[in-house]
Formats: sequence, structure tokens, C-alpha cells
Amino acid sequence: MAILVERSTRLCVAGITGREGSFHTRANRDYGTNVVSGVTPGKGGQSMEGIPVFDRFADAVAQTQPNTAMIFVPPRFAADSILEAAAAGIELIVAITEGIPAHDELRVYNTLRRDHPQTRLIGPNCPGILSPEQANVGIIPAAVFAQGSVGVVSRSGTLTYQIGKEIAQAGLGCSTIVGIGGDPVPGSSFVEIIELFAGDPETELIVLAGEIGGSAEEEAAEYIAETVSKPVIAYIAGFTAPEGKTMGHAGAIVSGSAGTAQAKAQALEAHGVPVARTPSQVATLAVEALAQRTSS
Repeated sequence: MAILVERSTRLCVAGITGREGSFHTRANRDYGTNVVSGVTPGKGGQSMEGIPVFDRFADAVAQTQPNTAMIFVPPRFAADSILEAAAAGIELIVAITEGIPAHDELRVYNTLRRDHPQTRLIGPNCPGILSPEQANVGIIPAAVFAQGSVGVVSRSGTLTYQIGKEIAQAGLGCSTIVGIGGDPVPGSSFVEIIELFAGDPETELIVLAGEIGGSAEEEAAEYIAETVSKPVIAYIAGFTAPEGKTMGHAGAIVSGSAGTAQAKAQALEAHGVPVARTPSQVATLAVEALAQRTSS
């Protein structure tokens, strides 16, 4: 079993006719994801290698019944595209687009919570979601991952790939990999994704890959301690990051001691979550945690 995307996923891609959108649509389809349609205003009635293209999400939903949308449109149009998909009734939206203005992200976040509570947004500025051997929605290089029982949720795309490869090389695999993105206003939080993994019977171990900035990891630590019975391990990027500088993501900035890698690691470890200092150590801790779970 997986979370969010699986064999029943029916994907509609906004920006399917663009360079990036078409490239990753092909990759997702070739992996086995059921791509049923795309949306590009002004190009309705065309097709992209047999995939029908519509002017609006409402038309795509009416004719092809997608349950998932992937957003590959330019930053200034991305917020409207997300909200259009939600208004059309799509319940899972994966926004790959980076560089969306923070005020647009905030508008999307508040509008979804108020008007479309049934819609879950992953991203923006994220690598997407991969359930190995089932479906890939995004830009995650699926070849480095194996299917298994480790659920991964991460703010960083590149580190997600490395951690996934390290886990596979250790002889383990992943149930689902979720990149929530590193922007200041993410559509979904660590807590929300960890809750899904906690309820997934085939996820036996959860890996949280965080980074400096904000308080999401500390909030996750409290939630894990209070609610999650499955083992959780973590990795925090940025132990050597200089104070006051953005590192990689718009949300990865610290001021004083708040939001540092050290502070996040201390919060997690205080709540019983081991924190790896390198991506390679994540795999080592995962093997140990699963072995202990099996023997107990």
C-alpha cells in the first residue's frame, strides 16, 4: 500500500505542452502513471503524444476524470492554476513550479483551507510524490528507489534522492516518497504527511528529512511524541549553514538560534527521534530501527 499516489491515480498536467511539462509527463507516463489529460489555455483540442489537452481543468475533469493534478506552469500563473484545479474538484494537487511569490502562496493556502478543504496541495517548489512500482507524479528519479516499507517525507528534493538511494543500497525500500517543498508557505506540512504514513499499514518506518529555517520539524517532533507509534528517524540539512542567509530554499533561513539544524535536532532527539548527521547514516539508522521492530 502507498499514500497519495498509487495505481489508481489519474493524472492531469497543467503546462503539459511546455518543455518541462512535456518532458516530465513522458517520464511519469513511461514509469506507469496513468496520465489521462493535460491543460494549456489556448491549446484545447490538441494532444501531446495521444494525451488530450484542454483549455481548462473543468473540461479535463468532465471528460477524463482525473483525481490528481500536476502544476508545471510559470510562477505568475501557478497560483491561479492550482485554484482552478481545486475548483474543478481535483483532490490532490502537486505543484512543481518554483519561484511563486510568497503572497500568492499565502492566497492559495488560505483559499484552499476555506473553500476547498477536500483538496490536498503538495508543494509548491517540490519534487513531487513517488510510490515505487505504482506511480510517479513529479520529477523524482524513480530508478534510484526501491519498493518497500520506509515512508520518506522531505523538504529537499536532492537530499530525498540521495536518502532514497542510500536506503535502497542498504537493502530496504520505500512505500512512498513525498517532497513537500521548501518554500515559506507549503501546501502540506510534515505533520500532515506523517499522519498519513502512520495510518498506512505497509509503512513500518518513517524518515523525516528537514532543513534549517522555520519550526516545522519542531512541530513534527511534538506530534510524533504524542501520536505516532511507528519508529521515526530524521535528517536535518544545514549544520554548517551561516546565520541569516538563505540556503537553497526560500524558507531555509535562520535568525539567532531559532530554526538552526542544532535546535531542530535537539527537539527531535528530545522526543525520541534519532537524527542522522549524514544521508548515509539515515540508511544505517533505518536498518537498525527495522531490525529492532522485527525482533520486538
